[in-house]
Amino acid sequence: MPRSTKPRRAAPTKPRRADPQDVAYLRNLADKIRDARAQRGMTRNALAADSGVSLRFLAQLEGGQGNPSILVLRRIASAMGFPTDDLLSIDPAPAIDRILLMQMLKRLSDDDIVEARRLLTHHLGLDAVAEAKRPYVTLIGLRGAGKTTLGRRLAKHRGVPFFELDREVEREYGATVGEILQLHGQPGYRRFERESLQAVLSNHAAAVIETGGGLAADPETLPLLLERSLAIWVRTSPEEHMQRVIDQGDLRPMARSREAMRELKDILKAREPFYRQAHLHLMTSGRTADQSFQDLLELLERG
Repeated sequence: MPRSTKPRRAAPTKPRRADPQDVAYLRNLADKIRDARAQRGMTRNALAADSGVSLRFLAQLEGGQGNPSILVLRRIASAMGFPTDDLLSIDPAPAIDRILLMQMLKRLSDDDIVEARRLLTHHLGLDAVAEAKRPYVTLIGLRGAGKTTLGRRLAKHRGVPFFELDREVEREYGATVGEILQLHGQPGYRRFERESLQAVLSNHAAAVIETGGGLAADPETLPLLLERSLAIWVRTSPEEHMQRVIDQGDLRPMARSREAMRELKDILKAREPFYRQAHLHLMTSGRTADQSFQDLLELLERG
């Protein structure tokens, strides 16, 4: 018998199950949009007209079913006079006093912000913990600035333990930094890093702690570091950063020197505002290890 030439019907594919975290996020977004609209006394029809978003899609969105693009969400937030960032955040709505304070801070210049922070720190008595910080010294900054060398020497000089925070994370979680990043991403790694820092501060009366280059740029970990330790930004020129990394045996930058240098400068520029929050700054450019260590001791004596 001749074979049938009728095409076979493809087996039906199972619909992909929605990620529970995605579902919860869209429900949270729906609640925020409904609450914001209610605060402003806007009907859904009015919001649709002012934002240019269809009434049907707004109904889906407020039911936790819609998944808007950033531009659509921006139009909805703008129509309500509501910050887009607040809609995107998973945090609960801030108290009115916090909102008013944030609005006030937005109107201040950078210099005024620095002064406001100083006054608030003094008024709340947070500067009174300065002496309590001294048993703990944290070294922040990019790789290649000299944190490890100086940290080890300072710990030996003080007779206290030295901790490389990246190694503490690896020891605690039984995996390399690369593996942890692959499994948990940047947010997960930053959480583990913060937990390891808290463990060192809780379990040791004094210590010198070298942190990874990205730790200070984490908005949740930086306040902990500044409140509980004497933070020192160890820095050098981009060229010396690069050369020291190569001297440590990492030859990857040499393969794409121009691109690597540009990326390094971009990272430094992006992280500098965070690094500058450190209590003390130590420049190691053009200095030997012995000279830099002497500079560090003098800096600590003055600071």
